[in-house]
Amino acid sequence: MNFEETYLNDNILDALYDMRFEEMTPVQEKCIPEILDGKDLIGVAQTGTGKTAAYLLPILSMLDDGGYPKDAVNCVVMSPTRELAQQIDQAMQGFGYYLNGVSSVAIYGGNDGSRFDQEMKGLKMGADVIIATPGRLLSHIRMGHVDLSKLTFFVLDEADRMLDMGFSDDILQIAKLLPKNHQTIMFSATMPDKIQQLARTLLYNPVEVKIAVSKPADKIQQSAYICYEPQKLGIIRYLFNAGELERVIIFSGKKEKVKDISRELQRKNINCASMHSDLTQQERDDVMYRFKAGKLNVLVATDIVARGIDIDDILMVINYDVPHDVEDYVHRIGRTARAQRDGVAITFVTDTDMRYFAKIEHFLGKEITKNSIPEGLGETPVYQPSIPRKSTRGKGGKNRNGKRYGGKKHRNNKNKKL
Repeated sequence: MNFEETYLNDNILDALYDMRFEEMTPVQEKCIPEILDGKDLIGVAQTGTGKTAAYLLPILSMLDDGGYPKDAVNCVVMSPTRELAQQIDQAMQGFGYYLNGVSSVAIYGGNDGSRFDQEMKGLKMGADVIIATPGRLLSHIRMGHVDLSKLTFFVLDEADRMLDMGFSDDILQIAKLLPKNHQTIMFSATMPDKIQQLARTLLYNPVEVKIAVSKPADKIQQSAYICYEPQKLGIIRYLFNAGELERVIIFSGKKEKVKDISRELQRKNINCASMHSDLTQQERDDVMYRFKAGKLNVLVATDIVARGIDIDDILMVINYDVPHDVEDYVHRIGRTARAQRDGVAITFVTDTDMRYFAKIEHFLGKEITKNSIPEGLGETPVYQPSIPRKSTRGKGGKNRNGKRYGGKKHRNNKNKKL
């Protein structure tokens, strides 16, 4: 389906034309009409499906059409991490290029006092859209910088990740400050019980949109080493001794492991840096900038960069540990083989991680190649995957301000800024 077949307004369509966006992704095709009709919505979709545009485009279109309070916060987009908040803000700038009357501000923690002051000034000047991490938004609310009493749109992006990071209470505190008649939109990569419970608390008669988790690209060459925990660093040393590796991301679920791996690589004079929650925002921004610019060959990171960060030239992803969710595995290795390139994904599987890796193979519908462990590292566990059991868990015409969306719209024939 083409964007011009929707009821998005002309200014949004012009921006999409400039950005060379024509065909909608499945999640956009299913979500945009429902959001334009003012319905609460919960979308189950992974990163890379176009979900940011699925909620930003209809919200910006409606705000641009008018009829919303002036000098008030009309939309809040919640993000679990600073990196994703920054990316949403970048998308906002692109989609809103022709929207003269719609302002936005991004607020997120981990910065120095000057950044907080800049956020405060932006909020006091008035912003239609706030893109924020939960803790930072609460800080501004408590200091009287934000009034959400007239809000119309409340968006939770990567809600499962926010709950995993302990933001449940923060979200509920913010939700209590919202007016009764607002529209809530929630996106999550997974739908565990805790997300279903949150949806029942925050959403009213929501439309459910589920986009199946995509399998990794065929261009990704996947393999694994079956090993004991102490053998992992030895395998890392072997991989880097075997060839001059560049554009590599090594993922671990624990920040202490990230630090250990980074120190080991630095001792080998490998140009690398680590990315984890102990770094300040300025330090994280600097690491990401240097890696994107090619000034670093290897990035060692927690899952903080597995979702929502677009780096197109990654040649290899190494899973230092096995993600416990299939979706997280797909997110991690999906950082490689982008933009028509090939890629390699290697996973270290210990005896305690075999059942999680078996779930990944079950999802993929195939057995992942097992590499022989390098000589001199000793005996390895025997791979004995268990067969995963199937889960038995349970499974309007007008928008909120009274405006009805209908009738075919046509774009203005204005001069394009290409």
